Amino acid sequence: MDSLPLDLSHPAVRDYLSLIRLQVLTPLSLLINIATLLVCSVIVKPSVGSIIELHPTSISPSPSIIAAYVVVILLGQIGYCTLLVIARKPETKTTLVKGVGLSLVFANWLMALWAVFWVLEFFLISTILLGLLVLCLLYSNIALLTYHPPTSSRPLDMALIHAPLRFFLILPLSLLFPYSLFITLGLYFSPSNPEHYARFAWPGFGVTFGANLIGLAVVLMRCDIVWAVAATWICASIWSARPKPAPVYITVILFTVLHPLALLGTLLYRRLTKREGRIALPPDEEHDATRGPREVDAHWGSS
Repeated sequence: MDSLPLDLSHPAVRDYLSLIRLQVLTPLSLLINIATLLVCSVIVKPSVGSIIELHPTSISPSPSIIAAYVVVILLGQIGYCTLLVIARKPETKTTLVKGVGLSLVFANWLMALWAVFWVLEFFLISTILLGLLVLCLLYSNIALLTYHPPTSSRPLDMALIHAPLRFFLILPLSLLFPYSLFITLGLYFSPSNPEHYARFAWPGFGVTFGANLIGLAVVLMRCDIVWAVAATWICASIWSARPKPAPVYITVILFTVLHPLALLGTLLYRRLTKREGRIALPPDEEHDATRGPREVDAHWGSS
């Protein structure tokens, strides 16, 4: 056979092949990510969580709370992979192929590699990998919001595409990358000297305040439920790991309260403005008088 019976230059054929490629590569990358995280968290010593305890900083999170966060990320990706197989709407397929594409595959590989270098305590390489992970996820989230925005007409797209990708982005963006950077720069104290926990308090304050301020702005502008939940979760993981310097502790406690309040306030404001927009004013009598003869003429003409 000299040539395939398909025109590979046709856009529809290329999109179909891209979808098939994603249906194979995305679950494979997710399985590799899950297996690597399990090995590095359970079998290898020191584990991923032990490294956090061995290198405490002013923004160190609770390993168990972050582990639960990662489990939710992986469960969301399982739902995403399921949607890859069962998707039937052309808009959903376009979002999967052109909105996310291979970026989630690369993100899973980067996270798996990060776990390996993290337990090996190669913190510079770990920081670089986390930076690439942030860029990869940031690109996919911007592409989704710009060209394939979430819509209530496709709730599965919102729940299984937009939500998992955004939930995945927030972890390295607001916590893992700055935490790894702190260790790389030597901004940590020895666990044998917990009285030094107040060292480097202001860099930790700057990171937590800046990341949460950006998150609060996103929640207020977009009424973003996923961002509010994720940011609150990360704040709770930071203040639950003690000791913490006062500037960092007060900041994360404050934003633990502000994120849900901002979300509830935005939801309430949108509901009230939506109800006000539905109220229709009664027509003026003069306006009705001018339209009366037209309606009569139309009725006569039809008879």
